[in-house]
Amino acid sequence: MQLDFLSYFWVILIVISLLPMLKQRKVNTSRIALIQSLENERNSRVISLIHRQESISFLGIPVRKFIDLEDSEQILRAVRLTPDNMPIDLILHTPGGLVLAAEQIARALKRHPAKVTVIIPHYAMSGGTLIALAADEIILDENAVLGPIDPQIGQFPASSILRVLREKSIEDVDDQTIMWADIAEKAIRQVHDTAVEILKSRISADQAQELATILSDGRWTHDHALICSTLTELGLPVSCKLPNTVHKLMELYPQPSRHSVEYVPVPYRKDIKPR
Repeated sequence: MQLDFLSYFWVILIVISLLPMLKQRKVNTSRIALIQSLENERNSRVISLIHRQESISFLGIPVRKFIDLEDSEQILRAVRLTPDNMPIDLILHTPGGLVLAAEQIARALKRHPAKVTVIIPHYAMSGGTLIALAADEIILDENAVLGPIDPQIGQFPASSILRVLREKSIEDVDDQTIMWADIAEKAIRQVHDTAVEILKSRISADQAQELATILSDGRWTHDHALICSTLTELGLPVSCKLPNTVHKLMELYPQPSRHSVEYVPVPYRKDIKPR
């Protein structure tokens, strides 16, 4: 049977549409293999919560991801499947997300009887930091960061909304701002109390209160970088020796090809200069 031009066109179109799916399946298989390798290396259950801007396979549309209720459902299921005497390693890379989902994950990790380690290759901000507070140990890359957990109301920090009421007479403030301030006050108290609940099993009650206040009261901007030395000074159980296997795993979560950073992706020997 001879194929006409239109038939060739459809065959080529089907092949082109299937290639990204096959490529993604290969990447997923490599991810699972590396996770299993890390589990054997550390004798633990490894769970990854990695939010990268990835492309939808068929259309190539970039999608930004955040912590959501689906994430919490999946992690809670993974924790339930883990024996009480088996450590959990959570690889965490996220800009944050829903407070409710982050609280659920943090509480589930806190209740796990065996050691819980949160591993951060690049950053875990906002809700990601709240999750990290539940860990017995936090392992960061030497350049990785955590961030404050102060809540955001719409586009504004909750603490900044409350400042409006402190610095202006109530008759000069519109009703909507007053309502936002009420929500902001509740949000700060909620996040603070959750952080205290999570921390008080690891440190003293007074230390938990102080640390929760520092992280939630809005003294910094929401994207303020808390580096290893700062986290150590705050009394968190931090190590800055990230397993190399985790870096290899992160390479399997590529960003879309439209980026501005280019380099030769191989390590150089110190005694050899690049051409």
